[in-house]
Amino acid sequence: MLKLLALLPLLALPALAHTKDISDIAKATADYAVNHYQQDMVNSLAQLVKHNTVAVDGVSVIDNPQHQHFKKELANQAAALGLDFQDYGYVVVIGLGKSDQRVGVITHGDIQPVNPDKWQNSPFELDLTSEPGKLLGRGTEDDKGPIATALYAMKSIKDNHIQLSKRIELYVYMAEESDWGPLMTFVKNHDLPQVNITIDAEYPVVTAEKGYGTISMTFADKKIESDSPYITTFIGGFFGSQIPEDAQATIANANPQLLATIQKLAEKQQGMSYDYQWQGTQLTITALGKSTHSSKPADGVNAITHLAEILAVQRWPNNASGALVNFVNDHLGTGLYGHKFGNIAYEDDFMGPMTVSPTVLKQLDNGIQLNINIRRPKGKTKQQLDTEINQVLIAWQHKNQIQLLDMQNAIGDPFVQTDAPHIDTLLSVFSHYTGIQDAKPISIGGGTNSRLFPNAVSFGPSMPGEVYTGHSEHEFITMEQFVLNLKMYTAVMVELAH
Repeated sequence: MLKLLALLPLLALPALAHTKDISDIAKATADYAVNHYQQDMVNSLAQLVKHNTVAVDGVSVIDNPQHQHFKKELANQAAALGLDFQDYGYVVVIGLGKSDQRVGVITHGDIQPVNPDKWQNSPFELDLTSEPGKLLGRGTEDDKGPIATALYAMKSIKDNHIQLSKRIELYVYMAEESDWGPLMTFVKNHDLPQVNITIDAEYPVVTAEKGYGTISMTFADKKIESDSPYITTFIGGFFGSQIPEDAQATIANANPQLLATIQKLAEKQQGMSYDYQWQGTQLTITALGKSTHSSKPADGVNAITHLAEILAVQRWPNNASGALVNFVNDHLGTGLYGHKFGNIAYEDDFMGPMTVSPTVLKQLDNGIQLNINIRRPKGKTKQQLDTEINQVLIAWQHKNQIQLLDMQNAIGDPFVQTDAPHIDTLLSVFSHYTGIQDAKPISIGGGTNSRLFPNAVSFGPSMPGEVYTGHSEHEFITMEQFVLNLKMYTAVMVELAH
């Protein structure tokens, strides 16, 4: 009986839907890519990283010199590799082969904002030496690294004269991080590939994405005349899809006893550091946490919520900064899933829980706007969630005798792909090159352009279980992962287009 029980786990292993091996031609082409193009791929990435392709308010991609220089670099690289190139303004398409049947590889060339002061070297120069084995720079993981990888996967297929039954097209969108509108227009007006993969997320295969949303409210400023302590300023956050690592608060009429109490609370926290500066009776507290992509708040430490927590030593007078701190402590705390925010918390068995994270404090002439990023799974309607959010805000205002200047909820829809025909192929490639034989589709908190293309799922470039560095102030891709991506992307393109 004991021998039979010991064998049961082994007997269960073969029952996998995607244990079929990949073709010899896919393996050979992937090996060729790695043997011939590792350094060229690094050189390609170095040229792409040089361009600061962050969105500029009021300036379109068409009028932004950095975006235009980046696209020119892509055109030059495509020509050097013998690939065709088409520029549609906001979208660039780089292609290999001719066929009415097509395989699309979807990515983006724009980046999120970056604070150069937080980098050891310029984020716009590929850094190969600061941390051996890592390629550091803005866009290395999201998404200029994947672009370079895809280019050399296509080049390897071309070099080997592989007969393709489907054309391969690499789509590079230039405003994924800021404005999906132009891509939606492009999708409506162009025939798209019949099968698509997005290389802007995680392995093994992403078949579900949470909906992106923002809860926004504005706290009215008002003059405080008091000899007691009150918060004069509270600032923090950089952009909506980043968990903020910086926040700062200034307290008027502070005293050493108040500071001692605050410091006791700070000592209980993990992952935070604080600097305390006096100017007369004015105390300024500067908080440093850890930034990360807001779709993965557990990978970071939110400076806004943690700074508010150590200020929970009293109920603060209700000017904009004081009311904001009170609200954060009342209905957000340092949790990640909205459990203090009325009844909004929920989760889906596959997609996981909704995440609720304050990301930006926008300083206005008449107050402070608090923007809370939410990533929601399926399971509630927009109307239900909107009602639950507003119930909390209305009740909080009534209880605290405060009137918010503005309240707005933008609630995006989750995306679930149910019938993409190439999922098993992607899983087989992943299993072959990683040795992970029980790989299954996953859900992520982020949103990719997969939802706009037919039969699209995401395939990398980030490995499961690894911290995603895109959107952080320490973005990198390891050389090991860069090479592994080249193997898998080359093999997948062969398997899908041969």
